[in-house]
Amino acid sequence: MLRILRHPVFARLFAAQVVALMGTGLLTVALALLAYDLAGDRAGTVLGTALTIKMVAYVGIAPLAAALFVTLPRKAVMIGADLARAGVALLLPFVSAVWQIYLLIFVLQIASASFTPTFQAVIPDVLSDEEDYTNALSLSRLAYDIENLLSPTLAGLLLLVVSYNSLFAGTALGFLISGWLILRTGLPPQGRVPPRPFLDRLTRGGRLYLATPRLRGLLALNMALSAVIAFVLVDTVVLVRGRFDGAERDVALSMAAFGAGSMAVALSLPRLLRVTRDRHVMLAAAAGLAGVGAAYGLALLAGVGGWPLMLATWGVLGALNAGVMTPSGRLLKRSAGPEDRPALFTAQFALSHACWLLAYPAAGWLGPLIGLPGTLLVLALVAALAVGLAARVWPGGGPRHGGIAPDPVAQTR
Repeated sequence: MLRILRHPVFARLFAAQVVALMGTGLLTVALALLAYDLAGDRAGTVLGTALTIKMVAYVGIAPLAAALFVTLPRKAVMIGADLARAGVALLLPFVSAVWQIYLLIFVLQIASASFTPTFQAVIPDVLSDEEDYTNALSLSRLAYDIENLLSPTLAGLLLLVVSYNSLFAGTALGFLISGWLILRTGLPPQGRVPPRPFLDRLTRGGRLYLATPRLRGLLALNMALSAVIAFVLVDTVVLVRGRFDGAERDVALSMAAFGAGSMAVALSLPRLLRVTRDRHVMLAAAAGLAGVGAAYGLALLAGVGGWPLMLATWGVLGALNAGVMTPSGRLLKRSAGPEDRPALFTAQFALSHACWLLAYPAAGWLGPLIGLPGTLLVLALVAALAVGLAARVWPGGGPRHGGIAPDPVAQTR
């Protein structure tokens, strides 16, 4: 897998991704501390609202940004987004009201909604060989998991010697280094984009996506994944501190177990996908998410199993999470030519985050109403229904590597 880092263009892009992720991790810690300073016991509400703003920006702004920037050089779009994110990070230490946090977070997520799909669509052009691209997807998954483990540790070490406001400077530095690395990277020539009316550009990615059976299946799998994993991300702290009377380090340990499971599968997937179809791997992993979620919900309801069982379950859920997420880029790459990939990756970005926009509030609001076991059982049921839908709309058979139709809007297989 690591041999693809010998590719100079991908190596620089991957380095840009890693430093930007580390900066984002520092921002997460600093923002939580800033919210507590401004809102006290209402900090959780502030952060929850900020997370909702993030999802709304991703769902609503990403297609609009793609339609507006489709004719601009990709390098300019990514560097501009990094500069905007760095600027927001430098402004955050000076806020004095909660509404200012919301405004700046909205601006930052608009920039991220422009950067991320553009970055993701560049990688298939850089790595045209499918095995190399698969390795890149696994490496990217590893980068996210490692960031989740290392960023809180780095933030904790920095807070021993500086105030949390200094973490915002670290965030800005990460985005600036990312932009500098992209500036110094020679990207492949951009495919010619046929002139189209704005409304057509705005909706093309979604139409391409929903007209392709494998991608309709991917959307259903996104819903299955977000339903169960939203419980992990939202309710872990409640489960650990409330039910098991754990400490803060136990919350971190449970998330580390989740990340370790994800990394283990990300490392093994390139070899597995050489001999197994993406559809089989992704459907099996999503069905596993529903099944494991339901089983653990029943265990919580029956009051059986303790802290070790939770750690083991979170590790398995992390592994299954990677089994669904990592191959998704391969489906997108196969489903459109270079000129339409940015629109397609943008559609995946927006539609997958729309699933999270539904799942996050459900995971947070159902808990006080029906309890954590009931919440997990409901979300596991949603996941199971979504897996059934995915299996139905994404037909099996045919070639392992799907072909690219001349016009994917008309694609029926």
